[in-house]
Amino acid sequence: MSEHRRRSPNSGGGEQPSGEPNGQRPYAYGSAPEGAPSYDTPGQPRPGGRAAGPRGPQSGVRETSQQPRLSRAEMRKATQKRGRKGGSGPGGPGGPGRDGRGAGAKPPGKKRFIDYPRWGKRGVRRWLPSWKQILSVFLIFFGGGVAAIGTAYSMTSVPQLKDLVNDQPNTYYWADGSQMTTTGSTHRVIVPISDINKSAQDAVIAAENESFRTDSGIDPKGIARAVYNMASGGATQGGSTITQQYVKNAYLSQSQTISRKLKEFFITLKISQKESKDDILDGYLNTSWFGRGSNGIQAAARNYYGVDAKDLNPCQSAMLAGLLKGAALYDPSLSAANHANMFGTPSNPSTGRWEWILGRMVVTKAITQDQLNQCEKAGLPEPLKQQPSTNMSGQVGYIVATVDKYLEQKDPTITDASLGAGGYQIYTTLQKDKVDELSAAVAQMQQQTLDPTKRPNNDTFVQVGAASVVPGDGALVALYGGPGQDKGQYSNNADTTGVPVGSTFKPYVLATAMQVGLQTQTGPDGKPLRINEDSRYNADNLSTIRKPDGSLVTNPDGSVFKQVNDENGPQGYVTLRTAMANSFNVPYVQLGEDVGGPNVAKLAAQMGLNPASMPVANQNTASFAIGTSTPSAIQMASGYSVFAARGQQTDMYPVTKVVYSGKQLTTITKPAPKPVLDQAVADNITSVLQDVVQKGTGTKAQLPGRQVAGKTGTTDKGTSAWFDGYTPQLATAITMFREDPTHPGLLSLIGTGGKTSFYGGDLPAEIFANYMKGALAGTPAQDFPTPAPVNQEVDASGAPSTASPSPSTSISAPPSPSAPATTQAPVTAPPTTQAPVQSPTGAPTCIPGVDCGGQPSPGKSSSTGSNGGPGGGNGGNGGCIPIFPGDCTTPSPTSTKTHGGPGGGGTSSPSSTATP
Repeated sequence: MSEHRRRSPNSGGGEQPSGEPNGQRPYAYGSAPEGAPSYDTPGQPRPGGRAAGPRGPQSGVRETSQQPRLSRAEMRKATQKRGRKGGSGPGGPGGPGRDGRGAGAKPPGKKRFIDYPRWGKRGVRRWLPSWKQILSVFLIFFGGGVAAIGTAYSMTSVPQLKDLVNDQPNTYYWADGSQMTTTGSTHRVIVPISDINKSAQDAVIAAENESFRTDSGIDPKGIARAVYNMASGGATQGGSTITQQYVKNAYLSQSQTISRKLKEFFITLKISQKESKDDILDGYLNTSWFGRGSNGIQAAARNYYGVDAKDLNPCQSAMLAGLLKGAALYDPSLSAANHANMFGTPSNPSTGRWEWILGRMVVTKAITQDQLNQCEKAGLPEPLKQQPSTNMSGQVGYIVATVDKYLEQKDPTITDASLGAGGYQIYTTLQKDKVDELSAAVAQMQQQTLDPTKRPNNDTFVQVGAASVVPGDGALVALYGGPGQDKGQYSNNADTTGVPVGSTFKPYVLATAMQVGLQTQTGPDGKPLRINEDSRYNADNLSTIRKPDGSLVTNPDGSVFKQVNDENGPQGYVTLRTAMANSFNVPYVQLGEDVGGPNVAKLAAQMGLNPASMPVANQNTASFAIGTSTPSAIQMASGYSVFAARGQQTDMYPVTKVVYSGKQLTTITKPAPKPVLDQAVADNITSVLQDVVQKGTGTKAQLPGRQVAGKTGTTDKGTSAWFDGYTPQLATAITMFREDPTHPGLLSLIGTGGKTSFYGGDLPAEIFANYMKGALAGTPAQDFPTPAPVNQEVDASGAPSTASPSPSTSISAPPSPSAPATTQAPVTAPPTTQAPVQSPTGAPTCIPGVDCGGQPSPGKSSSTGSNGGPGGGNGGNGGCIPIFPGDCTTPSPTSTKTHGGPGGGGTSSPSSTATP
């Protein structure tokens, strides 16, 4: 091959350019690889931007003759060689490039410490780490984790138990900052394990941690589950082994945080290594909460059974072990009635828990089957009667119970056990003067009315519950829970869960009709038609009720349901305002069907009632609208406060601030108000409830010089009676019922105080008035705002025409084609889902044998009749009922109009004529 086709490192003999030692020219990325093509061709720029030209001291360009080209064979060999090394030549997979590695690829240069993205790989493989890299990362993290755990373990110290079991009281304060009372663990006696009966030790192990004697003290799965739940915001869980529970009880706060759980883990490891199982069990039994102010097994043995821990028998030990899961929940001294009031469960579960623990003791060979049989034969050992604390007398005990329940609901770190350990400063909203006034009002009623000696079958077991809430704020300022825990009554009547509210529930039904609307009709906007309090509904006693689809409501046995009023005889069509004032049931039962029970329950819950007090199964029953629900007096006062606050709802709260260990808890904050009802709706309902007090069933609740709104309530057979009322400044609910604590179940109030009948407008209204006079003394009187017009009058089918045109329309059936347009608005709801059966002429007809007694033919007069048609109620086929002056002024046969509809009613008249 000719000389000019060959390349020699020193060929040409020319002068070496500056900066190129040994005659080697610089390459773009270091030394030129073998077989690299020359860039020193005529007209081509050198890498680095130097243009080709005559060689000279400043040009730095070789002569072309000194850089001959490679032959094709040499270029092919060079390309193959680079391919074996993973590179790419021109036209190869990597595309053209200066060094054959492909366009845009970086040359290797100096080897990187971390080869990522990986050199020499293409596509996804370039980003997949090698096994060496994966192993390295794992070892780094594993080693770092081990080091971190070791450091944390070495830095975690175990405090001395004797420095941690010093009891501290909880201090409760009135709203004005003065001290109310103190509570907390006042009974703790630490005893050695040798002074704790073996049966008590075995019962606790069987109930809480069967593998305690052999395990390491750690439950890894439980810890991992708890940490995951806390990190993800799920429900927190306890845990765990006896050793972990001991550490949590004695050394840590009750906070549910990851850091607290990790600290518990390290302390548990250290204690498991340093202390024996007997020492751990001893510490656990001496620091556990057993209720009744008892921290530790010795205090529990004395408070529940009057014996020392060393003298407990297996039956007693099993009961005490059951308390560790929930001291208040499994306390057998609570009656079923009290338990239902406190926890909402129908019975006390302590017996079931006790039997289960005895069974586990047999499995763990702590006792024999014969011993279990002896315990079950004797029955659950009844604890001693609880001795009330001297500083919890009167209403203080009920206030503390209400406050503690609220705190445990708002902050999961506050538990019965943590409150028992003490250390909290709790500032309440309760006002001592109002609490005293409420107690005095109840005592006055009892002294003036009740005589258990004279009427032992009527005036005994009479219970009163009451509560007051500030409208627009939500603060609970007064309550009455009973005669006092020092009198032996531990259930809180202000926070009952099983006393039906009766007709005091009707305002929620009316509010739903005005705020949400009727499900049987739609307005011009296509939404449920919202009505007002002047809408007229049938109020006849023993009227049938129709569902939204027009079918009749029936009893469980298939017979037709007929609603009863407290007043016998026909009442005709009355406004919802009049029905509220006189507490007629029929209109509101039908209205409840028209608006839908679930809608009523939803709105009532938004206004402050506990959804659990309105079971879903009851929401679709006809009687739901008239008070089968069982919210407490506190909840009812909170709900009625929304009307007084013109539609603004604020959650009830009894606590303004909690300080623990010198720090204020951020979880306890004042709730913010939120709108629930339109202002005009709330104001109009207040106007309706003012009529109840001024001229209806609640006249005994009047306050001289003050405007009062409220509602009476009485349940079937007089098992409960209510009055719920308010002024612009204060909302108060009063309930009365009878119940023997030893025999759960409501007794009738009829005959109480020598009264042959018993209503919410009687003694409950009197208590309300006497209390409110004192509670508002010195407070300037305020008037309710004048309500603005709201919605429209929508009369039920069958209602007589008004004297002047009105925007009323049929609720359950379309108007007759012959009805004058001046008295009825167009019906927007489909007739197929709302109208009763009609004759071919369009006149509503009744269902024979159900609500039609001897129905005359259309157009004929009827002088008698027991059950009218859908618009006839207890009368004939639909005469006019004189409700207001001028309603029925001897009409001519052709001018009398009836509009048949579900539950409609009217008495017959010899001169009345039914017209289509």
